[in-house]
Amino acid sequence: MSVFAHLRERGLVQDVTDEDGLVAALEAGPVTFYVGFDPTRESLHIGHFLQMMAMAWLQRAGHRAIALVGGGTGRIGDPSGRDDERDLLDEHALTANVAGLRSQLERVLDLDGATGILLDNWDWISQLGLVPFLRDVGKHFSVNQMINRESVRRRLEEREHGISYTEFSYQLLQAFDFVHLNREYGCVLQAGGSDQWGNITAGVDLVRRMNGAEAFGFVTPLLERSDGKKMSASSGEAVWLDPEWTTVYAFHQWFLN
Repeated sequence: MSVFAHLRERGLVQDVTDEDGLVAALEAGPVTFYVGFDPTRESLHIGHFLQMMAMAWLQRAGHRAIALVGGGTGRIGDPSGRDDERDLLDEHALTANVAGLRSQLERVLDLDGATGILLDNWDWISQLGLVPFLRDVGKHFSVNQMINRESVRRRLEEREHGISYTEFSYQLLQAFDFVHLNREYGCVLQAGGSDQWGNITAGVDLVRRMNGAEAFGFVTPLLERSDGKKMSASSGEAVWLDPEWTTVYAFHQWFLN
């Protein structure tokens, strides 16, 4: 069984951009892939754990993992799956959150540098100039398509909240992450939760446009709360991986229930 078929069997694949092409690439040799985690809290939750397990299985099959902590995109905030604007975090909170995420990711993934690495996108996003970024990256994005994304359209239709230009621009930065990782590390695959489908497909397209390279993406299903909303780190209502935030008993009870 191919590793991708194994992921499907475990229920870790909801959508994929080009399954035949991705399976062929995975079977042809080691593939470098990445998943991004925004540091909105000091702990990840069980929704993130789905992506962590997908990464672990790919790594066990001989592929190279990049765990990307969004120290840069975390300063912007992803509007996907949200009804309101995120609170912007200060430097101290972001530093603490990034450190917390590192410790949890390293318990599941081998991030020694050979088969896996951990990066912080603040390292390159902080170096971007506004005019060069708008000229080189922004020109590839259609505002019409960006507005038609479900997460953006829902916020625009909600007059009370709306969406700021800050969050509206998030997908450009995430897409550029893929471009950078493709150039510097040969990364050709991005994975994430299904709420990231629009961001991931935008990144796949941008890699093709800016780097002239083939890239792939797939998403895992979302774990939802009892009210049908996604498990959200920023809402404070998630089932956390940190036992100080969610006790072992409460963690077990959530799955039992």
